[in-house]
Amino acid sequence: MATDRLNSILSHLKGGNTGLSAITQKNPDDVVITLALRTPLTKAVKGGFKDTQLDYIVHSLLKEVIDKSKIDPALVEDVCLGNVNDGKAPYLLRAASLAAGIPNTSGASSVNRFCSSGLKAVQDIANQITLGQIDVGIALGAELMSAGGEPVQPFSEEVLKNQESADCLQPMGQTSENVGSDFNISREIQDKYAAESYRRAEEAQKAGWFDDEIVPITTKVKDPKTGEVKQVTLTKDEGIRYGTTAESLGKIRPAFPKFGNRSTGGNSSQVTDGAAAILLMRRSRAIELNQPILAKFCGATVAGVPPRIMGIGPTAAIPKLLSKFNLNKDDIDIYEINEAFASMAVYCLQNLGLDHAKVNPRGGAIALGHPLGATGARQICTVLSEARRTKKKVLVTSMCIGTGQGMAGLFVNEQV
Repeated sequence: MATDRLNSILSHLKGGNTGLSAITQKNPDDVVITLALRTPLTKAVKGGFKDTQLDYIVHSLLKEVIDKSKIDPALVEDVCLGNVNDGKAPYLLRAASLAAGIPNTSGASSVNRFCSSGLKAVQDIANQITLGQIDVGIALGAELMSAGGEPVQPFSEEVLKNQESADCLQPMGQTSENVGSDFNISREIQDKYAAESYRRAEEAQKAGWFDDEIVPITTKVKDPKTGEVKQVTLTKDEGIRYGTTAESLGKIRPAFPKFGNRSTGGNSSQVTDGAAAILLMRRSRAIELNQPILAKFCGATVAGVPPRIMGIGPTAAIPKLLSKFNLNKDDIDIYEINEAFASMAVYCLQNLGLDHAKVNPRGGAIALGHPLGATGARQICTVLSEARRTKKKVLVTSMCIGTGQGMAGLFVNEQV
């Protein structure tokens, strides 16, 4: 076993595990996903989680992971949470893990790579498994955007002498307008793209395609007018606006008039609360524990782009990821690219030359919402569910990152 593990690691380091035939091979030391679950995504400030604390959301989801997998929680050696806005994330994760039944012999940590924090958490757990440091771990992404976040403080004078450093302070809406103007992506094209995101999400929700990835969460909601507190069970995403058309979106006024007139509240991602969790383990351990293997995690990578056009990050991360595995764009059956803004989503489709039918087949963050730290993990839940339904095999998730980066992950569906 030790020799097999060493050979597996050396193969990764040498780049030998490449090509379609190679990534679909099964090795005892593969990192596999045995469960992928998420909460409903709710509207920040006025939705179902607006009066719920982040530790409760994380705790509730961890309990669902333990209950549905039927795994002995003592086998979970580490838990990693992707989160952007809460500086107390390491504390609340540790407490939530213990309350969910994971013993104090397990570890807990948080990571922040902005919008890709959930995928970064998956990568962190997967890397530990690959290196033989752990056999079983849980990666989560969670964000309570209802609670807001700490404002970014101005940089020092010396740092601001570098223009790209100063660009890191540009608001996300400004970077979206930069992409739209720099690459001539019109308001009309953005509205058309956003309308299709809503249409796909509406179709998926009505058909029940999200049901196997969402677990109901019971919480309490306070009526802002009467102060009455009610117990509710949340079961569905709240942001999907049925019947949305490009024409109706065209009537919405620009959201960032100081910077341009192309990005609106209708063609940009929604401010959202929610969480997602991925249970990962070594393949040999999954077989030993009789756990269902949903997918193989092949790897993830990050790449940088100019901060002022941060939304184009996937156009750097996806080719870099594919090159590491000797794949081309047509080898991928489904892409999940985060729709931070329609401007960047349209640019990514055009620049990468992707078939739109393969990209976000259930809609994306424009329609579903974008709880910052959760989206990287939420995309995995969604793409695996869609791959099971359609019998697709090779999957890529990708997102842009606020300071001018992109991240992408590669997965192979084993439910075909």
